[in-house]
Amino acid sequence: GYREAVAAGGPWCEDWARPVLVGSYSALAPLHPGYAEALFEVFARAAASATTSPVDVWKYLPVGPFESADKLREWIGGAVADRSRFYMVVLDGPDPAGARPVGCIAYLRIFPSEGSIETGFVTLSPTLQRTRTATEVHYLMMRYVFELGYRRYEWKCHGNNLPSRRAAQRLGFSFEGIHRQAAVQKGCNRDTVWFSVIDGEWASRRAAFEAYLSDANFDASGVQRLALSGLTRPLLAAR
Repeated sequence: GYREAVAAGGPWCEDWARPVLVGSYSALAPLHPGYAEALFEVFARAAASATTSPVDVWKYLPVGPFESADKLREWIGGAVADRSRFYMVVLDGPDPAGARPVGCIAYLRIFPSEGSIETGFVTLSPTLQRTRTATEVHYLMMRYVFELGYRRYEWKCHGNNLPSRRAAQRLGFSFEGIHRQAAVQKGCNRDTVWFSVIDGEWASRRAAFEAYLSDANFDASGVQRLALSGLTRPLLAAR
C-alpha cells in the first residue's frame, strides 16, 4: 500500500531516478541547461507571432521572460539543482533523442508522506496549446503520479490566469477554492486558485483522456470529434 511504499523510501525520495515519459505524440525528459538555446528560440518565435508577446508565456509565472538564451540557461541550472522539484522538457515527438523541445512543465510541492504532488510551471509553445500533443503531456504526467501511488494531484494558478483555470477543468481537475492575497508576484497581488484530482477519480479521468486521445476521436484532417472538456465536465466534483 501507499504507507508501506513511503516507509520503504518511496514512491518519491531524494535519490529517485528521474523518469522519461513517452507517449504516442510526445515525450517528457529531465530538463537540463543544454535545452536552453532551443527553448529560447521556441519562445522567441512565439513572441514574434502576430498574436503573442514576450510576456504572454511568462506573465503569471514568478520568473521570465528571459532576455537571452544565457539567462534562461542560468535559470535552468538553478531550477534543476533544486531536488524538491522536478522540471521536465516537453518534446514534440515520442523519440526523446530526435524530438524537438517545445516547452517545460514540472512536478512541484512533492509530499510523499501525504501522497500529494502538484503540477505547474506549464510553459508550452503557443503552437502546442489545446492540441492532442499538449493534452497527452498532461495525461502522461497525471498517469505517472497515480501509478506511483500518490493520493492527490494538484493544479494551482494565478487568479487572473483565466486560460489556466479553464485548462485545469478541461483536464479533469476539480475547483477547490481561492486563497485570496496568497502572494506578491512580480510586484503585484496574487490570488491563488486551487484545483485537484484525487486517486479515487483517476480511473474516470484516465478513461476520458484515452477516449479523447484515441485515433477514432480525430478525423482524417486531425479535427477532434469529441472535446476533452465534454468528457471531463460531468466528472468534476466542483466547478
